[in-house]
Amino acid sequence: MDLFSPKPIIASERLNLLKQAVRDRFALPEAAIVRLIELQCTEEGCPPLETVVAILSSEGNRQYKIHKALAEVSLEDIASLQ
Repeated sequence: MDLFSPKPIIASERLNLLKQAVRDRFALPEAAIVRLIELQCTEEGCPPLETVVAILSSEGNRQYKIHKALAEVSLEDIASLQ
């Protein structure tokens, strides 16, 4: 993995689409905060990049991991979150 090569930039429209898919998937209230964060994993056997889906709401906070870079996350990945 080249740490100095630029990461793919995800368009804000695409990011908003994924966030809305999370909102729809979990029927979140408007006040809920949805964050999609790409993290580098250094543990053995872990994919080099993973996307964390964080949901912050008055009903409780939740977190999910998708073992893909943020630019590779699909609507199907969001739909399969449990």
